[in-house]
Amino acid sequence: MSTVPPPETAGRLSVVVIVHNDEELVGEAIRSALDQGPVVAEVVAVDDCSGDGTARVLDELAALHPRLRVVHRTENSGGCGTPRNDGVRAATAPYVMFLDSDDVLPAGAAEALVAAAERHSAPVAVGVCVRRELPEGRDVRWQPGLYREPAVLETPEELRPLVHDTLCVNKVYDRAFLDAHGIRFPDGRFVYEDFLFTARVYAATPRVAVIPDTVYVWHVRRTAARLSISLDRQGVSNWRARIAAHRAAVETFAEAGRTELAAACRTKFLEHDLRMYARDLRLRDAAHRAEWWRITREHLAGFREPEIAAATAPARWAARFLLAADEPRDLLRLSRLCATPARLLPPYAGTPAAAVWSDDLPEARLDGMDRLPLDELPLVVDAVLRTGDGGDLRFTVRDLYGRLAEARPRTAELAFLPRGDTEPARTERVELSPVTGSEGTAGGWTARVPVRFTGLAGAGRRRGRQGVQMWDVTATVTCASGESYTTSLRPPDGSQRRSVLPSSRYGVLLVQQYATANGSLAVRIAPGARDGFRAVGARIRRLVRSSQ
Repeated sequence: MSTVPPPETAGRLSVVVIVHNDEELVGEAIRSALDQGPVVAEVVAVDDCSGDGTARVLDELAALHPRLRVVHRTENSGGCGTPRNDGVRAATAPYVMFLDSDDVLPAGAAEALVAAAERHSAPVAVGVCVRRELPEGRDVRWQPGLYREPAVLETPEELRPLVHDTLCVNKVYDRAFLDAHGIRFPDGRFVYEDFLFTARVYAATPRVAVIPDTVYVWHVRRTAARLSISLDRQGVSNWRARIAAHRAAVETFAEAGRTELAAACRTKFLEHDLRMYARDLRLRDAAHRAEWWRITREHLAGFREPEIAAATAPARWAARFLLAADEPRDLLRLSRLCATPARLLPPYAGTPAAAVWSDDLPEARLDGMDRLPLDELPLVVDAVLRTGDGGDLRFTVRDLYGRLAEARPRTAELAFLPRGDTEPARTERVELSPVTGSEGTAGGWTARVPVRFTGLAGAGRRRGRQGVQMWDVTATVTCASGESYTTSLRPPDGSQRRSVLPSSRYGVLLVQQYATANGSLAVRIAPGARDGFRAVGARIRRLVRSSQ
């Protein structure tokens, strides 16, 4: 046990909460900040000229909590940067932290961050943010590889990985450091303002204390009437704004002489931003695709080859394809390559050592196809789920440029997981049998496992899954070479089938198989007539809303 006493943190932090038309949720955010304990000297709530009852809610809370101060803006700024800057100017504590009105701080977050900053004399301390899907409550760690263990980063080279984390909210900042370097958010209507703010922070190359604690809970409400900027991606203007913010971040690094950070920022764009938007491109209309294609190729034309080559395999392959194709094409193939998990659908052109996107685009190289380990290849496992005759799942492991043939697949273990769980409720291990190749897949290996839907429903209920249950399926393929990889299954494109099955336990089961947004097989199970009708009704309501 360490004998070093913990640093004194009482009264060292101001939490800036920005809010606009969020009267129902802002109270929870503010309470989560006040509940951080004595480390929080004050909570500064900045109301960006709301038109609902937000101002009243804030004033009532301030009357109850002496540590809460409210700043009322008389004119809406049009963005998040100006109210955050107002909050920094109003703050009085040595450190400042930002909180959005629809998110929360977990217990102990402020103490952990300020203690790390004080202990290491670091102007910036950063921890884990989790994206919490609501109403399910499923947590997904944001950029988990960056925060596995405590660290202190000081040089530009050490800061390179943090360029992937553009969030401003999972960090505390020394206000004197921000003032000394003139670091503020862009004012006014600047979308993705945190991209530029964090670039300005890292360009000043501060010492950064990294902790593995969860310090921020980002609430993701996909069914909200007003989607967050990061979720509202249907308009091409969102993509244009993201590119503009990314370009401004790169220019910030370049102007500060941080060329290594500028290069890392471009590589991050390929690995995260490009893949996130390209995977949905097949769902957009022709006009959206054409404009997206044009501005993306224009932006990528400014990337240097080393910056593209430094990206992970799916990202660099997608970038080279986009640069080679002057108009939208192969959209399903591109979307599946950019999804998670990545899948490269046939045809497969070239050779393993010189693989290319297609015969007519030889400049779109798929380099590394002959060298990457199996768990980094975009391998495909096709699957067909049948509900008749007791139910079974037939799947085929597809080869990719002969790489699997070299490894010699032997077995597959299927795992059935209730959505959000990390431990499967059921697993099935089967031997694989070779099949004849077709349609450019160069063969494959196949197997069949029985699926008892009543048993799955019972397992889900034992884990507290009441009502409609969501199930994911993964396959872990083990080869004679000792290599293995895990991926989700790919149903036939466009497949979405419902079945009503008799059940001795529940009377009836409604089973719906479908493809997720990433193209993976998933299953909804509604045990009993009541839940079945409720699921059908919810589906009808979604269809009605989408038609309006």
